[in-house]
Amino acid sequence: MKAVIMAGGEGTRLRPLTSNAPKPMLPLADRPMMEHIVSLLRLHGFDEIVVTVAFLANHIKTYFGDGSEFGVTMRYADEPIPLGTAGSVGNARALLDEPFMVISGDVLTDIDLTKVLEFHRQKHAVATIGLATVDNPLEFGIVITREDGTIERFLEKPTWGQVFSDTINTGIYMLEPEIFDFIPEGRSVDFSSEVFPALLAAGKPLYGAVVEGYWEDVGTLEAYLAAHKDILDGKVQVNVPGFLVNDGVWLGEGAEISPDAVVTGPCVIGPGCKIEAGCRVGEYSVLGSNVRLLNEAQVERSVLHDNVYVGPRSRMRGAVIGRSSSIRSSVRIDEGVVVGDEVFIGNDAILSGDVKVYPFKTIEDGAVVNSSIVWESKGARSLFGRDGVKGLANVDITPELAVRVALAYGTSLRKGTTVVTSRDSSRAARMLKRAMMAGLNAAGIDVLDLEVASVPVTRFLVRSPRAFGGLTVRLDHHDQDRVIVRFFDSAGTDITEDAQRKIERLFQREDTRRALAEEVGDIQFPPRALED
Repeated sequence: MKAVIMAGGEGTRLRPLTSNAPKPMLPLADRPMMEHIVSLLRLHGFDEIVVTVAFLANHIKTYFGDGSEFGVTMRYADEPIPLGTAGSVGNARALLDEPFMVISGDVLTDIDLTKVLEFHRQKHAVATIGLATVDNPLEFGIVITREDGTIERFLEKPTWGQVFSDTINTGIYMLEPEIFDFIPEGRSVDFSSEVFPALLAAGKPLYGAVVEGYWEDVGTLEAYLAAHKDILDGKVQVNVPGFLVNDGVWLGEGAEISPDAVVTGPCVIGPGCKIEAGCRVGEYSVLGSNVRLLNEAQVERSVLHDNVYVGPRSRMRGAVIGRSSSIRSSVRIDEGVVVGDEVFIGNDAILSGDVKVYPFKTIEDGAVVNSSIVWESKGARSLFGRDGVKGLANVDITPELAVRVALAYGTSLRKGTTVVTSRDSSRAARMLKRAMMAGLNAAGIDVLDLEVASVPVTRFLVRSPRAFGGLTVRLDHHDQDRVIVRFFDSAGTDITEDAQRKIERLFQREDTRRALAEEVGDIQFPPRALED
């Protein structure tokens, strides 16, 4: 059977979490919301799925592909312009030549879709709307039905004075292809305000089926946290990844928890997480994949997306932290705070309640943030420190950043010149040096790679006539988790502050040179270079 998942919304009320990801791709219990919907459809026999996409559509297409990994077949209908709920489905009419289910990709539900289908068939309806009862219907379209299930009246998002029912439209529809006769092409069309009233006016069989089960529109940040709590409390039947080990703790594959850490269920610890000694993970917390909590970090009733780093003695409660954000030591994050993707929060910073920090922002050491940070960068960190470019290996200094830094450095030099590179014997330094060599080559710079070599040897060879500069990548002797990249001029001395500023300007502006294919730099190895 066929189904349509509507996945084109921007999710503006969920920003900054949806600033650079579509709402259906937000994780719920470490899986995208839409993946839970796909699982529900498959459970009820809907295995041919059409997805309507618009905002950041490639995120959805890349993750789900043709659907085979999820036990379904999946095709996509791109909205060229916003078309509304019905217009987006109408845009896929060529793929829908039989009765089909429509469901939103950004709700959390375990409603029995088979009962909606059976009711639809029994009534020989053109359209059947899945209905649910809620305590507060103000944010939804309410519906009045007669005893036989025929729909009598609609009202979209009423005030309390207009409320005549607590039965709301869930956005789950079972439709016949005849519905397309009531959906004009090429413009925005909504089911509740236009299509369903037109069906009523035409005397077509339009029914509402009141269904039991959990249904929640995850439309706000408060609802997002509440949905996680409901999953962990077992109020909604969804697949939680990992293994239930004890007391409601779900543990992902490869996760490591120190015996001296305290983890209190219900909670989810995603695959590859590492929780060090003295850490505390409280109930109703969800940690995505590869989250790292350093000693004495505390997470209470919070949701951390994939690859988040939380430094020693940092603590948070009732917060949501976006993907790949880095929270340093002794940071305090209060209830209601939402941090977007790839945010850096410096040591001893305080984020007060309900603050929102948008993606890619930097909070400096010791900062006290009392209002949301949307546009301003809050003072981006300097790339260069006293010792060069320094940071946590594969957290601050990633291969991606290493390539960008090397591109900027290479751009500051004349095309075709040679740079000497070296490293210590660590695997982290080897990985990052190789990334920097690629960046230099991409900028049209030749590389003379010493592999493993000391700093004095590197300085000496940089002074050779064929070299114009050099760099070395090494772990910090005082902190083996940190890496230092040092740059040398043609005399083998550390580059000047003026040279650092030039590289940093090129880096920040991404104003870097890209060599043509025939101009890409070469890599050479001197005799007896040592590779570990």
